[in-house]
Amino acid sequence: MRVLLFPFTVMWKLVGFTIKMTGRLAAIILGLILMIVGVVLSFTVVGAVIGIPLVLLGFTMMIRGFF
Repeated sequence: MRVLLFPFTVMWKLVGFTIKMTGRLAAIILGLILMIVGVVLSFTVVGAVIGIPLVLLGFTMMIRGFF
């Protein structure tokens, strides 16, 4: 019975791996964008209130995406 289900098992694992990698890539890209926006906002004193937490959030998202 396992031999008959083997192709389906392999396909299921491949689809799961693809979705997992896509989610990680999206987290890395979104984290990078948040970091860039946070740095740009931090150039002004008023924007630093929002910019610094955005940089930290982007950094943590990138770390989570890598590991």
